[in-house]
Amino acid sequence: MKGIVHFNEGESVSLYLLIKSAAKSVASNGKPFLTLILQDKSGEIDAKLWDAAPQDEKDYVPDTIVKVEGDITTFRGKNQLRIRNIRLASQQDPVKKSDLVATAPMSINEMVDTMNQFIFEIRNPNIQRLTRALLKKHQEAFFEFPAAVKNHHEYVSGLAYHVVSMLNLAKSVAALYPSLDTDLLYSGIILHDMGKVIELSGATSASYTLEGKLLGHISIMVNEIGQTAKEMGVEGEEVTILQHIVLSHHSKPEWGSPKPPLIKEAEILHMLDNLDAKMNMLTRAIERTKPGEFTERLFAMDNRSFYHPLYDSKVPVE
Repeated sequence: MKGIVHFNEGESVSLYLLIKSAAKSVASNGKPFLTLILQDKSGEIDAKLWDAAPQDEKDYVPDTIVKVEGDITTFRGKNQLRIRNIRLASQQDPVKKSDLVATAPMSINEMVDTMNQFIFEIRNPNIQRLTRALLKKHQEAFFEFPAAVKNHHEYVSGLAYHVVSMLNLAKSVAALYPSLDTDLLYSGIILHDMGKVIELSGATSASYTLEGKLLGHISIMVNEIGQTAKEMGVEGEEVTILQHIVLSHHSKPEWGSPKPPLIKEAEILHMLDNLDAKMNMLTRAIERTKPGEFTERLFAMDNRSFYHPLYDSKVPVE
């Protein structure tokens, strides 16, 4: 069945979708309406439910499956769904949440094994113990949560997949630059976004928790490293450096980092983080775009639209 992001303007839709978020607004005529973000495995779409009743606000909440009929329209170059009919899915409907939620392209077992292998390669006992303890503490959520509410790796197990991708990148980069301390680099990669298991509300239809809104994942993880090190009796410069790597991985104050990277490994980690996040965004956007057309504008990529070439690079030249 065709996913929601593959419909074009003017087409009608009749699908089961999962509500990712819901927000109430008031139209210019004074009538309330709901803006819903609806999703399936292919991606998500903004939807408008006009003349929303009070019961609609109670029924159509995040993490709820609905059956929707409507029409695809466009607004500012982006597809939207104008809802004609909507109802809650029942137990009799042939759909479950796992049918509608995108997941990482690796199994959790594969990602656990990969991450454990990288931890095994950490030679510094303080760094290895601290990394292993923090991963064990947050393991269940860490391997199920998305890496973000939107923009990149915003799917089930996206956080762990992002980390595994960065670890593989780091291994290749370290082979080119042998002066890099892979203990710090591997540990920093595993820990840098781990605070998101507290910042975000869950694996599906994720929103920001109170701690996420007031503290953010960077501050949360810096505190976690310090507290866990104290509990384990781990002391030394390594603890401060790991905290610095987490603190600086967004690189600039306007991007959320209180400190810029001030060691090589922190600078490299920021670059790898940025590279993997952007490649994930671009790949997913281009997959949703027909060859010969441009993607929608990507806010996190300076609001640029990217072209999907017509030619197939996998076809050999005769």
